[in-house]
Amino acid sequence: MIPSLSMQIAKERLGAGRMVVIWILLGVLTIFTSWGFSDSRATFTSGYGLDSAYDILFASTAATIWGATLGALLISFDGVSRDRLSGVFEVKLSQPMSRQKFALSLIIGHWGAILVPFIVLNLLSVLIIWYRIDDLPSIQQFVMYIAASALLVLWWTIIQLLASSWASDMGLSIAMGMGVWISFNLLWIIPTAVIAAISGTGVDDLSSSEFTELQSLVDLFNPNGVYNNMMEMLLEGVKRSISPIYVTISSILWTLVPAWLFIRRIQRISP
Repeated sequence: MIPSLSMQIAKERLGAGRMVVIWILLGVLTIFTSWGFSDSRATFTSGYGLDSAYDILFASTAATIWGATLGALLISFDGVSRDRLSGVFEVKLSQPMSRQKFALSLIIGHWGAILVPFIVLNLLSVLIIWYRIDDLPSIQQFVMYIAASALLVLWWTIIQLLASSWASDMGLSIAMGMGVWISFNLLWIIPTAVIAAISGTGVDDLSSSEFTELQSLVDLFNPNGVYNNMMEMLLEGVKRSISPIYVTISSILWTLVPAWLFIRRIQRISP
């Protein structure tokens, strides 16, 4: 029952007009970034060279974080609030299906809708990299890239569905989701700097080993930071002091805790 309902939700979202915007957004960010970083003259601001296909995939994660997470918000912002306002949600909850399974179907359906353009465009991105530098990521590297990116999209899908379930209208749902998105994407350096100051770590040199270690730990409380740490595990020439065990535990918690909160919300929600 969950697969069929999830497929129905995914098809409905894939056919929505907003998917045009998502395809364009992801296409511009993902493909153009891969093309640009595959230029032989491209380097990180730190001076780290882009010498392999995985280096370029890692560099393009900036586009993934912006494009895929925004796409997840656009897909999911009315996942619950629209049906509640129209009265359809009450009808759906009255169906012979447990609320837990219904909540899981909402998560999988919305997640699947954003994964389709993401995977298609990233396969095209890998082909562009292959064409430009005649190199492909290893199977392990590609699986890590797709798995980590899929998890990132899942986390943001659940976050937005949670916001949609709490919001009284779709405008508030968008505002709540974007507020969380801006906090994690644009304002995260503020709590990192505050914690660094409290702990006595200097913030005058953001590339120092002490600040990098602290930032890696603080990033475990940020879905984007966990994603970045996951991607760095297979990056040659970059060694961060944080243990992969911490990153793994954090990624599991970011998967289970928001999903559990959303399922509990659906179980207790009053249409």
